[in-house]
Amino acid sequence: MAARKTAELPNVSKDDLLRYYRDMLLIRRFEEKAGQLYGMGLIGGFCHLYIGQEAVVVGLEAAAAEGDKRITSYRDHGHMLACGMDPKGVMAELTGRARGYSKGKGGSMHMFSKERHFYGGHGIVGAQVPLGAGLAFSDRYRGNDRVTFTYFGDGAANQGQVYETYNMAELWDLPVIFVIENNQYAMGTSVRRSTKSPTLWQRGAAYGIEGEAVDGMDVLAVREAGERAVAHCRSGKGPYILEVMTYRYRGHSMSDPAKYRSREEVQKMREERDAIDHVRELLTQGGHATDDELKAIDKEIKAIVNEAAEFAKDSPEPDPAELWTDIYAEVAPQTA
Repeated sequence: MAARKTAELPNVSKDDLLRYYRDMLLIRRFEEKAGQLYGMGLIGGFCHLYIGQEAVVVGLEAAAAEGDKRITSYRDHGHMLACGMDPKGVMAELTGRARGYSKGKGGSMHMFSKERHFYGGHGIVGAQVPLGAGLAFSDRYRGNDRVTFTYFGDGAANQGQVYETYNMAELWDLPVIFVIENNQYAMGTSVRRSTKSPTLWQRGAAYGIEGEAVDGMDVLAVREAGERAVAHCRSGKGPYILEVMTYRYRGHSMSDPAKYRSREEVQKMREERDAIDHVRELLTQGGHATDDELKAIDKEIKAIVNEAAEFAKDSPEPDPAELWTDIYAEVAPQTA
């Protein structure tokens, strides 16, 4: 990817730019803190950080409306924060505490918020894709105009259930946006070594699904593509595929040394393509904010994240009796 030309300022409001900057910065600072807590042993199990990919979820949430749904894989903290979930509840869940969104039983990979229409967080590669189509089916069945954002990665794009879902989604005109977060390395294998397809979104053509690729390091480009995808789905035209070209700065998980790529490659992406730096430059070059004002925002965000970490540390662990709760759902008996 070539370096962007920040001198070409887009037609976007100061308030929008500041909101995107804050939202992306919150995700990054939160993930940095999560990495610290993991190193301290306060977060157990797996932990997959979203650092570098912030523009994807922030851009798409800017295109979403109240009632739209989202579902993703195990790299999910950024998605939660972008849709408005409380950082304190997310951090408490990461640390396995009772005040977490899933009462400390879901951890990093499995938490939910019905209130924010966030349906996980799934540990099985690609498993969330048919579930996302199911969420979209429920809205089509009800006859509303909601859409579902179904996120998965370039590694999951080779799973068979993805293509079974494509077929059903197109057959039934489901209002689902399949978002391929192509961070180029899956678990550790370069996409160039895992597929001969020049793109991943064009695989949907075999099922009659429209789509496009978008620069996932540019929050405004993601927002614009998201608006096109949302309009397509809301108008009853069925599913849409967005292949969002992004990049993660950290390893696949906290236990991944990421030796499959060079430090120089990662540093080049940070210096030339960072999504947060891009918005920072738009704000300063457009006269919307000074460096001191942006530093004040960063200080505010750090305070929010530190408060979330302290909230998590002070929260109690789940009662052992919670092992037996939330297993089955109570359903009222059907009457004749």
